[in-house]
Amino acid sequence: MSDALKLVIVDPCDRTREDLKQTLLSLESAWLEAECSRYEFFQDVVEQSVPDIGIINLDSNAEQAIALVQSVSEACPSCKLIVSSDSSDGQLILSAIRAGAREFINSPIQATDLVAAIDRINRQLGNGEAASKKRTGKVIAICGASGGTGTSSICVNLSTMLAEHEETSVALVDLDLALGATDVFLDMLPEHTLLDLVQNAVRLDLAFLKKSLAKHESGVYLLPRPVHLDEIPAVGIQEFSQVIGLMRAAFNYIVLDLSKSYSPLDIESLKQADHVLLVTQLDLPSLRNVVRILNSLRQMNLDEKVEIVVNRVGLDSGQISLKKAKETLNRDIYWQVPNDYASIVQFRNNGIPLNQLAPKALVTQSLQGLANRLAGIEPEDEARRSGFKGNWLGFLKQKQA
Repeated sequence: MSDALKLVIVDPCDRTREDLKQTLLSLESAWLEAECSRYEFFQDVVEQSVPDIGIINLDSNAEQAIALVQSVSEACPSCKLIVSSDSSDGQLILSAIRAGAREFINSPIQATDLVAAIDRINRQLGNGEAASKKRTGKVIAICGASGGTGTSSICVNLSTMLAEHEETSVALVDLDLALGATDVFLDMLPEHTLLDLVQNAVRLDLAFLKKSLAKHESGVYLLPRPVHLDEIPAVGIQEFSQVIGLMRAAFNYIVLDLSKSYSPLDIESLKQADHVLLVTQLDLPSLRNVVRILNSLRQMNLDEKVEIVVNRVGLDSGQISLKKAKETLNRDIYWQVPNDYASIVQFRNNGIPLNQLAPKALVTQSLQGLANRLAGIEPEDEARRSGFKGNWLGFLKQKQA
């Protein structure tokens, strides 16, 4: 990946170095540029490869390793250093930090700990363009203003469209624990569910994660809701957070299909998310619910990441206008998805994503535009930015009047 972080590592111990290599090779957000087995050669490696992050294991010779941390941090300040050790000695950690290390991770390094450290380093670097591009997997949570707004259809199709992009990996997680249908919409019978992963969160690693997810022919990895209703209480929030943390390491995008109950698990998902799409329709009950939801999320300092998506635009002449909707919400509309009952019904009943089933349909073009926007792909013109082409754009302008 062109936006992956370049990493170099040094560890004289073959076993722990090889374990770290395998972890790094499983990450979508990182590229192992070089490895080194001797402390004395590491600074030369850093100067030649100009990495974003260097990882130094302290255990072979702590004194020499800490001296190396200080030398590299002074000579190559653009390379941010992470140190690791199987010791939790406070003095050792303090010495490494004082020498110039940005992060300390216990060895053997777990993917979740490494991803968290990389995210913290990115935040320390600021919000500049270079830093913002080098991130771990992006979590997109999609929730609805009421039942039947089409959030699951949007989730599934956005996932398959994001997966179309070259070298992009996507995971779809069904958090409607009682009535989720993402597996049906993709015509899949997964062997494992979300419950299996949270129950094994303690021993979860990248290999176990990928093995537990069902891969659709589109490239999307699916994690469905539990099979039985009595299994729902067993999905713990803390364990779920560990699963999402590991998914950030393994995938470029993690799409979360939330339930309509705004349960504690849904709220945790909103906290974990980088983007939240709140899906509504142009009717008064839905728009009033949007206001209520935004007010509640504002109290939790979560409203700034929320974007409004209006679904089924053009459903009938009785809909509230987009102009009136924006006045009611006092917010801009992030995206509009046109009504296309025939295409959506075929998708839901046949288990074939829209980009395969009806690639030229207006609803498909709109959702493709939304996927491109979330992926940071710049629109070519005003029509693409709005998510519509041809006559539909003209119709939209009439609807907004």
